[in-house]
Amino acid sequence: MSRRRADERAFQLDQFADYLTLEAGHSGNTVVSYLRDLGRLVGWLAAHQIQAPAAVTPKGLRAFIFALKDLGLSPATIRRQVSATRTYFRFQLAEGRLEADPSERLEVPRRGRRLPDTLSVAEMERLMIAPEADEPLAWRDRALLELGYGAGLRASELCGLTLQQLHLSNGLVQVVGKGSKERLVPIGRSVIGAVSLYLHQVRPGLDRGRSGDRVLLNARGGPLSRVGAWGIVRRCARHAGIRKRVTTHTLRHSFATHLLEGGADLRAVQEMLGHADLSTTQIYTHVDREYLRSVHRKFHPRG
Repeated sequence: MSRRRADERAFQLDQFADYLTLEAGHSGNTVVSYLRDLGRLVGWLAAHQIQAPAAVTPKGLRAFIFALKDLGLSPATIRRQVSATRTYFRFQLAEGRLEADPSERLEVPRRGRRLPDTLSVAEMERLMIAPEADEPLAWRDRALLELGYGAGLRASELCGLTLQQLHLSNGLVQVVGKGSKERLVPIGRSVIGAVSLYLHQVRPGLDRGRSGDRVLLNARGGPLSRVGAWGIVRRCARHAGIRKRVTTHTLRHSFATHLLEGGADLRAVQEMLGHADLSTTQIYTHVDREYLRSVHRKFHPRG
């Protein structure tokens, strides 16, 4: 008997195959895939001197999944491996061969997220000057672009920004992000200049008492919507000759990318972006406002 076959017998893969087919009612393709995945697991366990289901630990299974990631297996393949592993150990537990399930907390890798296109610094410079000066709302559009890129704001944060949240004399924007969490984001001279000009020369003519104190208004005097903001960014990108798909989130992603490429500290960038998982980082690290301001001024192209 081959060593591989002996290992599979030790892990009762034949009985598991019968369970998948006869009791669980899985299709033939699923059974073949699960057995292939379990064969991969058994081979790895045997190579690490783990020769029976009862000897498998949660730590060992996590190490196995990390090994698959290191090998470059796709997230879909790893998710199926985790599913097969969980099914196998639930089967062993139901058969009374185990007292505890080592796969109970085995995590499935998250689905990969496609990041939006990032504009280069040169492309961003072209985008900033795309609003045509003779257009009546050119400085509104410029203020939107500068805030989106200069402060890394989400579309909802841009459109929800109120006059009270602007602290231009201090070079700060007070942002209410996801989960109503507030953060202070430094802004540079270019942002302050564009927003100040818009506030003094354009916005008073737009405000007809229906603005809700929002900073960015549409042509009818109401708060600018997310769809409206997206349309402005798309139009400006087209005028700038940028062929990539450009949205408000492209500005935010470029903000973070350019800071990091310039050498900014990752924790400072996370603080300025207001990522949802930042609270975990903040338990261990305190980043004060002056440090954030200095990082932004030093590393952001428009700081």
